[in-house]
Amino acid sequence: MEDINYIKHLNAMFVHISKDSRLNPTHISLYMALFYLWNTNFFRGEFYINRDDVMKLSKIGSRTTYHRCIKELNHWRYFDYLPSHNAFHGSKIRMFNFCTSGGQAMDSSQTKICTSDGQALVSINKPIQTVTNQKNNSKSEIFKNSNFQDFQNRIKQHEVDQYLDNLKTSSDKNYDEPL
Repeated sequence: MEDINYIKHLNAMFVHISKDSRLNPTHISLYMALFYLWNTNFFRGEFYINRDDVMKLSKIGSRTTYHRCIKELNHWRYFDYLPSHNAFHGSKIRMFNFCTSGGQAMDSSQTKICTSDGQALVSINKPIQTVTNQKNNSKSEIFKNSNFQDFQNRIKQHEVDQYLDNLKTSSDKNYDEPL
């Protein structure tokens, strides 16, 4: 069992993914499914996978797409994939720790992220900056300026009273007469 920090590895992986233009959403989904399985296997050096389970986790519907993506990720050194070619024995996966300084980290900033043991602290005096959506600023003003009474009056006009003749049939009908 390796000493893997889940959050640091995931953050380093997202940095790596953002820099790799070869990846598409299917590759990322497949890697995340394998990362999840690696986590459930307690970050062992090697673990076995079932194709159908991985396809369900990664939401890949085609076996062709699955095999293409897993072979490409293996070729691009995201992990080692050792197919079993046996329906009763799963394929072996050996995941790489992208959070080490031993050749896996892509650049020095990634190594700095992964090797720090302490928690990043933010000064309490630092002001919190909020971003406002400039596109929707005018909508709140329009709502404030609208006449709410007009809106309520329009609703009341369309209400149905159960005791009134809303179908406007006859008003002088005698209901005491037999049918």
